[in-house]
Amino acid sequence: MKQERQTRRATRGEVGQVIPAISQLNDGSEDNRTGALTVLRRGLSVSPELRSGATITVMMALIVAVGSLAIPILIQQILDQGLNTETGLRTGFIYTSCAIALGIITFVIFAQRATYNRLVKVAETTILELRIRVFHHLQKLSLADHQEARKGILTARVTSDIETLSQFAQWGAIAWIVDSVIIIGTLLVMAIYSWQLTIVVIAIYIPIIPILKAIQRQQFLKYRDVREAVSETLGQASEAVTAAPVIRSYGYEDSVREKLEKANQSQYKRQIKAHKFFALLAPVMDIFSAMAIAGVIVAGSYIGPDIGLTSGEMIAFVFLTTILIAPIWELGEVLDQTQTALAGWWKILSVLDVPVEVVEPGIGKKLAEGPLEIRVDQLNFHYRTGGTVLHDISIDIPAGENIAVVGETGSGKTTFVKLLARLADPIAGSILINGIPLKEIDTATRHDSIQIVPQDGFLFDQTICENVLFAKPELNEKDVLQAFESLGLRWWLQKLPNGIYTETGPRGERLSVGERQLVALARAQLANPGLLILDEATSAVDPETEVALVSALDQLSQGRTTISVAHRLSTAERADSIIVFDKGHIVETGNHESLRKQNGIYAGLHESWIGNTRIK
Repeated sequence: MKQERQTRRATRGEVGQVIPAISQLNDGSEDNRTGALTVLRRGLSVSPELRSGATITVMMALIVAVGSLAIPILIQQILDQGLNTETGLRTGFIYTSCAIALGIITFVIFAQRATYNRLVKVAETTILELRIRVFHHLQKLSLADHQEARKGILTARVTSDIETLSQFAQWGAIAWIVDSVIIIGTLLVMAIYSWQLTIVVIAIYIPIIPILKAIQRQQFLKYRDVREAVSETLGQASEAVTAAPVIRSYGYEDSVREKLEKANQSQYKRQIKAHKFFALLAPVMDIFSAMAIAGVIVAGSYIGPDIGLTSGEMIAFVFLTTILIAPIWELGEVLDQTQTALAGWWKILSVLDVPVEVVEPGIGKKLAEGPLEIRVDQLNFHYRTGGTVLHDISIDIPAGENIAVVGETGSGKTTFVKLLARLADPIAGSILINGIPLKEIDTATRHDSIQIVPQDGFLFDQTICENVLFAKPELNEKDVLQAFESLGLRWWLQKLPNGIYTETGPRGERLSVGERQLVALARAQLANPGLLILDEATSAVDPETEVALVSALDQLSQGRTTISVAHRLSTAERADSIIVFDKGHIVETGNHESLRKQNGIYAGLHESWIGNTRIK
């Protein structure tokens, strides 16, 4: 059992090093006055699975405890009854008692196994449901929440932080339940033998309570610091690995190495501080254990004859004292793991505490098929940590129009189109789609009718076919081929080694940027939305792929309302109308020719773009 506990602690340490972890959701700010009981109460409130069948579990643990306590009682009976000097040696009684002890031990083994299996099942069910609950909550958070969180923070909440809780649930939580029952049961049996000696044992152990409480308090705070340090270390390591080409190209190795060294040193120092408190447990527990046994022997020798304590009862009481030592020691040992788990649990709760700003309608309104009409009125938006991004935006976009949205970097154009897809809600104003407020549109209908193709053309680590079918899983390979055919991209599929069954790799890295965009466009074509939002699909591709993309975009835009965030103004030149953003305001609208003649912001952007693309 001891080796198993050591293996669990080692595994916990390895997991803490391998799985990414990060600090707080909002810049690491937490109330240091938060106590373990507060976290426990909050955690139980959001994890009702832990309370399911708790009574049965405690009863099973009680049975195990009673079985463990039966052995000292049988020893006392053998000494007092089987070896009684008046009646002589009672071999039959001794053999019967030994057989009963063997039966009890066998029963306890199976009961412990059943109790452990039940507790593990409850614990793992809780972890599963909690991970699903957190992930579901993350999926409902708005664009603002995802924009403000550091890379990997939200992922870590459903991986490393929940993993620390999982490690605790597999052993620590079980130890708290079983050992607590054994301690209470042992004290009750001891009181039956001699309440006087029981008071002696309790009096010796009482001082350990404030000591453990102080250690527990400090451990909770220190391990919360450790979780933050691990987060920072792995965040720096992840950034260094991801940016390896840039680092090598610009010779940033020393700078990056310095950051990693600093993060590692911070983690090392915090780990040392945390383990200093855990190191106090062993000597403290050893001292109190020795004092308890010595106190029982000394007090029993003095008052035993006066209170009618037999030699068998005295020896049984010493056995019970040793039984009491084991669960107290184990609880002190598991205290270390408990603090790590509670620190991780608090971070998980911090995610669940983030309010869901984009609240989906229960029974929403349906959108008709076909091109969508858009009306935006007095729309305003800002992120929590910055100023207002969009100011009093009002615009009408007729159904079936091909619209280009242009502006300098940071002008608010990308935020505007993301609000149209309801990745966040405006702080003021309204968005109407076919005359229906965007907030009131049925979620499934909105997903079918409004599609956004981001600039990076994100692909999952699957085949091209599976990535395209993500738009409509109920369709099949023939529909995927038809989507590529309708966009004039059949020739590109024929160049691939396995056609639509070509593996794209993680984030589509086996394909070029332009090829990922071709797959993303085919996915949008298969979805057949009434409103298609394009975050400039041709901004980072080679000329040959750009020609294919432009042709595919022309086909994709037919029969639907299309809004393109145009970084290359060649897209704006082909649009029916252009919306020009500047510092969060719409400053110009019109077609390409009319805006050029105004000699305003668009004319300046276009002239600059022409100058940059002109062959010198």
